[in-house]
Amino acid sequence: MEGNREEVPEPGTTSEEELVAAARRGDASAFGELAQRHRNSCLKRAMGMIRNRSDAEDEVQNAFWKAFQRLDQFRSEGSFGAWLNRIVENQCLMRIREARNSRFVYLDEPSDSNVRLELVGQAPGPEDQFGKDEVATLLRREISRIPPILRNVMVLRDFDRLPMPDVADQLGLSVPAAKSRLMRARTELRCRITKHCGRKGAATLMDLARYRQAAYTRAS
Repeated sequence: MEGNREEVPEPGTTSEEELVAAARRGDASAFGELAQRHRNSCLKRAMGMIRNRSDAEDEVQNAFWKAFQRLDQFRSEGSFGAWLNRIVENQCLMRIREARNSRFVYLDEPSDSNVRLELVGQAPGPEDQFGKDEVATLLRREISRIPPILRNVMVLRDFDRLPMPDVADQLGLSVPAAKSRLMRARTELRCRITKHCGRKGAATLMDLARYRQAAYTRAS
């Protein structure tokens, strides 16, 4: 097993400037390497703001996606890490504001409020279901087109929900190498999905995909 483990590249092999330039040209693996280099510092910053590891990881991932979309806004006047951390901070602040603005209304308790509540059925209609099926089909197709070396790690982690040490063990990789592949696979998928998005961007598709585990299906 040890003989099959992938060697992790020495940090600093490629300069940050070169990686940014390649990512701007659409190189998903270059951006994946950038994200991996700064993931720990971004996660630490997010944890310091929202105090919940799961939520912090979500916002770091969202920040990475926004950063990839907005690479043209990075002017190289400061470090890429500082720019990325600012996006993480903005994501966390938005989550905090949304949490503060949320409120629960208990329908069986009397209230002096004049707010009129209308209960809306949550069951999806035929059009909603059709749209979700279309998204699932699109994701299955694009996942199947990702090279197996990247796709397999994403299926094991995101679909089978295996812990990273188990994913690494099944693939004969070190944990850092498995994490690097997973980041590259997710970035590759986002690049592919972006091609199918209209004026609203990829956010709608990606939000739907997050709640549709059926979309992460095995592509053999």
